Amino acid sequence: MERQEQQEEEERSNRKSNAKKVVIQIPSYQEVIESSQNPKTESLFKPSQTFSQAFSFIKDSEFYTPPPQSSAVSNNANSIQTTQSVPSPSQSVALTGNYRNSILVSHRQKGNPLLKHIRNVRWAFADVVCDYLLGQNCCSLYLSLRYHLLHPDYLYYRIRELQKNYKLRVVLCHVDVEDVVKPLLEVTKTALLHDCTLLCAWSLEECGRYLETIKMYENKPADLIQGQMDTDYLSRLTHALTTIRHVNKTDVVTLGSTFGSLSNIMDASMEDLARCPGIGERKFGGFR
Repeated sequence: MERQEQQEEEERSNRKSNAKKVVIQIPSYQEVIESSQNPKTESLFKPSQTFSQAFSFIKDSEFYTPPPQSSAVSNNANSIQTTQSVPSPSQSVALTGNYRNSILVSHRQKGNPLLKHIRNVRWAFADVVCDYLLGQNCCSLYLSLRYHLLHPDYLYYRIRELQKNYKLRVVLCHVDVEDVVKPLLEVTKTALLHDCTLLCAWSLEECGRYLETIKMYENKPADLIQGQMDTDYLSRLTHALTTIRHVNKTDVVTLGSTFGSLSNIMDASMEDLARCPGIGERKFGGFR
């Protein structure tokens, strides 16, 4: 028992002596300033002067092969030619001769998925006021009905920017909402009041086909969409009189053989018309 007590007392005395020996020294303000002004340790980072000096060790490795001089010169020449041949977007409007057969697209339309569906006609970005420049006197504005519901005044301000610079101004409206009655009515009113042609499409592919068609038929006459009419007098008389209700081609032949011309038919009396077979009271109303 006495030995255990002696051991415990020795351990306690050792702990007290160790606790007294641990002293935390706090440097003064002057010592901190002197140590910061005169650092004892030097920095291990030594930056090189140039980029080539920093990576000069790569040339000494086994994986480095020097490039051929001839290909480098040719590549530089080709790069200079390509940079000179491709005009900048600001010069694309002035170089309309090079882009005569292509659609000029405004930078506002960047990211529009509609551009992916313009495949049969070339297009290029340019600094133009409209969204799509389809010719010298033809332009188009793209509008989504969903966007129109968020910004009802957008179409008005865009049409006002066009002023009177184009003879044909097309509003290409993408119908991408279910309830189209009210927004489509607003777009139609705005287009009619500002002398714009409204084209409605229900998909982006259809919008792309509209733009391609207008561009391809830019310099073609309207004879392609006009109906063919015969040049003889009977065909023209038939075309004119058959527009009257209850008058058929047989009646036209009867009237033409009886009176000879359209002016004589219009000057004929009711009695003269009644003598013609097949002409009754219903058909009298069409002539009068």
